[in-house]
Amino acid sequence: MEQVDVVVVGAGVIGLAIAAKLSQCYPNLLVVDRHTNIGGEISSRNSEVIHAGLYYPSDSLKAKLCVQGQHLLYQHCREWQVPCRRAGKLIIANGAAQTLALHKLARQAKDNGVTNLALLTKVQAAALAPHIRASEALYSASTGIIDSHNYMLSLMAKTERQGGNFVGLTEFVGAERVHDGFILRLENSGETMRLKTRYLINSAGLHCVDIAQRIEGLNRKDIPQLHWCKGHYFSYRGRHPFSHLVYPMPELNTTGLGVHATLDMAGQLKFGPDTLYISQHHSADYTVPEALRETFYQAIINYFPKVELERLQPAYAGIRPKLQGPSSGFADFNIQLPGTHHIPGLVNLFGIESPGLTASLAIAEYVANELLE
Repeated sequence: MEQVDVVVVGAGVIGLAIAAKLSQCYPNLLVVDRHTNIGGEISSRNSEVIHAGLYYPSDSLKAKLCVQGQHLLYQHCREWQVPCRRAGKLIIANGAAQTLALHKLARQAKDNGVTNLALLTKVQAAALAPHIRASEALYSASTGIIDSHNYMLSLMAKTERQGGNFVGLTEFVGAERVHDGFILRLENSGETMRLKTRYLINSAGLHCVDIAQRIEGLNRKDIPQLHWCKGHYFSYRGRHPFSHLVYPMPELNTTGLGVHATLDMAGQLKFGPDTLYISQHHSADYTVPEALRETFYQAIINYFPKVELERLQPAYAGIRPKLQGPSSGFADFNIQLPGTHHIPGLVNLFGIESPGLTASLAIAEYVANELLE
């Protein structure tokens, strides 16, 4: 039976970041994924934003790992020549209630250790973004955008340089516990193979709960309920006046940040995502209904009055693995280590949604420090 030190299940940005970190100590590492290539689901269908860490409770993993991860990510991009840009972000308020919430958000961001923030008056906001309607705004200079595909390629290149490998079209069938690790059953091209590993990392994104249920000896009480939340994006055809990202204030009792305006590295303007909880399927539906154009238009016109309906074009959709349901409150990352489930060598990562891309390198350090300790 072939034996490796580490198997990472899931070749999204989180699995690849962990693989790049762990392969420094354990070069005999394997990343497996059910898709042909890396980043086939969540990691290739998001806003590609480098977040500052404004929104999350100060004692949460999302806050700590986002703030830490942003610095690590910009540094990695410099070292590996990954395209990224500090585009800056305006969080805008309209009306008294939103203005109060904006000031509260500014205090929260400061508590989280976020720097490069500025509260702008109506006049200052108009000078920075005259196309936007805002009574006040919070400007985050360190928020940026990244080419997520090239970022994932750099992580895979780093892993391979250190001895690790990627195998696609490989389904995780199950894991049997042994005294010094796990014996895995993997299916590739219709053939089942057995593989022994010391460490098993479940970073399967949308399928993390399904993978966890196939690990022998893992208490079902330690496996949370996961919710699939679809988000649609519309691109904006033709020239536009945006040079910064623009986010409306989040609505109360919602699980998203609202239909916001972002840019990609080519300067294309896009709006989204919205929030639509869906049932879980083995094969996800990524269609963008034309009928959503009017809904997006009504959301966008609140802060971009000159938006033109006919220029909104269906672009793409992504699905987020949320731990909170439609009417639930904040849910943190659930990075489940041996100290929780009492299975040496096993790490389960549940509910790694936004700001997972930004936090990815910090998540990798967190997992490596806790696991190897």
